[in-house]
Amino acid sequence: KMEEGESSPLLSQDTAGQEQPLSRNSLSTSSRPGPVPQEDQVGAWSSRCCPGTKHQAWKGGQVSSLPLSTGSSCVKYLTFLSNFLFSLLALLALFAGLWGLAVKGSLGSGWGEPLPTDLMLVLMLGGLAVSVVSLSGCLGALCENSCLLCCYCGAVLICLALEALAGALVVALWGPLQDSLEYALRVAIIHYQDEPDLRFLLDQVQLGLQCCGAVSYQDWEQNLYFNCSSPGVQACSLPASCCIDPQEQGALVNTQCGFGVLRLDEDTAGRVVYLQGCQPALQQWLRENMWAMGNCAIVIVMVQGTELLLTAWLLRALAARKAVEDTQPDPL
Repeated sequence: KMEEGESSPLLSQDTAGQEQPLSRNSLSTSSRPGPVPQEDQVGAWSSRCCPGTKHQAWKGGQVSSLPLSTGSSCVKYLTFLSNFLFSLLALLALFAGLWGLAVKGSLGSGWGEPLPTDLMLVLMLGGLAVSVVSLSGCLGALCENSCLLCCYCGAVLICLALEALAGALVVALWGPLQDSLEYALRVAIIHYQDEPDLRFLLDQVQLGLQCCGAVSYQDWEQNLYFNCSSPGVQACSLPASCCIDPQEQGALVNTQCGFGVLRLDEDTAGRVVYLQGCQPALQQWLRENMWAMGNCAIVIVMVQGTELLLTAWLLRALAARKAVEDTQPDPL
């Protein structure tokens, strides 16, 4: 006779190889897999297509993608907007340089020289370099791409190093640079008719500083076209930018206001053109605006340093988020 609570050994042996009967609830839940919830499908699709999106896909109670914090998100969009603005300005400079080269027909003429002498070529190359760097920072911040952000940081560091080197050279060679102004002005006078960009710059210097020539207005004798022995119609003449009143109280510039001035005596020529050379006026202008140029350089360096700090902050936030995601267990 068996007591209550005891089971027959024969019964246990007969039922040992048989499966336990399944309940109705277990049959309904485990007979066949149900459809994947729509939210999990959307989360998995967005995680595959856009790994940088701020989407939380819950799988088995675990978060598969973590969003950035509020501060890091602000840094991300601030970095994107600032680099987007710089990209637009750089692309504008690039297109302006290309347009200038196309108009002058000198596209590709300065590539074989050690240093490009065409100002439009310099503008195009500078715009191209800045646009590439800014676009890398812009896309890296928007897509949360650490590789692009690291390349952007490296490019900004190289720019800061080059700017620091240039500033140190200018400070160390300030005296020789001022002494070389006369030589640069004389070279510009000799090649005045050969290069449109050089002619434009020299005209702006003479008009803005109210000067003519390097040391005096007689320096224009070194120009092949303005020399008194020249057979052309501009012999013994001066550019219109040397005239005291180039417009002669009119709406248009009189390009012939300096014709024949080199044949006149100094007193008569002084009533028509400026007699003072541009070297002393340019040196005085540089001394008066030295602090302003230094402040502009400091502002540029501060902007670049701020961009570098923001990018470093964003990189640290992305690295921290990746570390948190790596430590999380895979959802079942």
